[in-house]
Amino acid sequence: MIGAIVIGLAAGIVAGLLGVGGGVLFVPGLVLFVGLSQHHAEATSLLAIVPVAIVGTYRQDRYGNVRRGDALLLGLLSVAGAAGGVALANALSGAILRDAFAVLLLVVAAQLVHRTMRGGAAQKKS
Repeated sequence: MIGAIVIGLAAGIVAGLLGVGGGVLFVPGLVLFVGLSQHHAEATSLLAIVPVAIVGTYRQDRYGNVRRGDALLLGLLSVAGAAGGVALANALSGAILRDAFAVLLLVVAAQLVHRTMRGGAAQKKS
């Protein structure tokens, strides 16, 4: 239970601060500290991120940072992607799923390092 509390608080802070989905922390935390399988951790993370997304979006919207049109397009397209992704995830073994998740995290980390090394990406604020 304490592991879940720590994971939830940490993921909420990271999601609100950096705008990354709490799944970046939820999934590994649920596997390592709570003992869930990769499949159960990913499925649990999908539901757990809903309140985080709602609160984070509400707070960001108060600062004028939410681009509703872009969010709507991403959200609608993500519905189809999520359905396909769930079917694919359930067809894969836990080990393959875990390795794919690790590769995703490494690719994202490499992109961040690359951007930092070349001076940061240009920010567009409207």
